[in-house]
Amino acid sequence: MLMAHPAVLQDLIAQYEALVLLGAEDSTPQARQRLADVSYTLCVATGTRDVDMALIAARHRLSGARPEDDSLLQASGNRPEDDSLLQASGA
Repeated sequence: MLMAHPAVLQDLIAQYEALVLLGAEDSTPQARQRLADVSYTLCVATGTRDVDMALIAARHRLSGARPEDDSLLQASGNRPEDDSLLQASGA
């Protein structure tokens, strides 16, 4: 999957937050359309289908998380490297 540049993600998050803060969802048709466009672009840029998940994914990528860190995807909350550390320590 192609990954959006961090600057693009930062800009999309900022636009989305500004539109929500200004009440775009209850505003003019143009403001609602802009919010829908930014939401869609965030979803495409993060490979998600829901704007809330897109925001989580974008923020996760911007937080300096390692590319191989899939902690958001793990149901148990443990990363594979954590399991190997536990096994090595005898825990």
